[in-house]
Amino acid sequence: MPELPEVETVRRGLEARAAGRHIVGVEVRHPQVIAGPVEEFEQSVRGRIGRLDRKGKAIAVELISRNGAAPHYLLVRLGMTGQVTVVPVEYPLEPHTHVRLILENGEEIRYRDIRRFGRLRYCTQAELEEIFSALGPDAPAMTDAEFIAALAGRRTPIKSWLLNQGRLAGVGNIYADEALFAARIHPLTLAGSIKPEAARKLRRAVERVLRSAIAMQGTSLRDYIDIEGRPGRFRVKLKVYQRNGEPCPRCGAKIRRLVLSGRSSHYCPRCQKRAQGSGARG
Repeated sequence: MPELPEVETVRRGLEARAAGRHIVGVEVRHPQVIAGPVEEFEQSVRGRIGRLDRKGKAIAVELISRNGAAPHYLLVRLGMTGQVTVVPVEYPLEPHTHVRLILENGEEIRYRDIRRFGRLRYCTQAELEEIFSALGPDAPAMTDAEFIAALAGRRTPIKSWLLNQGRLAGVGNIYADEALFAARIHPLTLAGSIKPEAARKLRRAVERVLRSAIAMQGTSLRDYIDIEGRPGRFRVKLKVYQRNGEPCPRCGAKIRRLVLSGRSSHYCPRCQKRAQGSGARG
């Protein structure tokens, strides 16, 4: 599933290729990927593309009308298999292409999604602010003090806490595993039991891992591509994620896998020792 680095890569790509262009036509080929009335979406998602913002795993594309009305927005969530590309309008359509946004320069933005868990939505500025306010702070921008305060009293495993978008926006399974490994914290450690110095170390590990992945255009395991159709290159840098049974790059112990709330977690049993009473078995 695309996480913050992949979504930020898509945002930057759209900004480079589409900012300042006008959306002059919209075709919805599968209504399931549209949140809200399809007719409203097709009629409203037009205008000049202005700012492209991101919070967590969501991209907000500002749309500026010619008549001087207040800006409105296209909100993009990639879900598990969503892909956004910019191509010439004459390019053949790939299977599972569900939305086409036609630009005035002979190109178009295409949304493709095999599993159709992603969503595109038209919204006003007030609606966008409400959606973004429900998310926690954007992960790379969270301060040590905010991070420590947010952990206080939490009786949930730290891995689950990192995945809670209402607490920390943008982190998913891949980068949670990698940050916990970098900080030497077991995924089942209770969030509220983490001491301030360890919490600071983890917060900085989260930021460092995310920024490193952004610099390499994210991680491609199966479906993710950038807007030019290229895979991310961070996979070669993964230390523990999906490396069950392989030697730890730090100590040589075999990487282990556990299932927490239906999600796989990968960790080194030697580098990430679980303190007694720190959580469920693993």
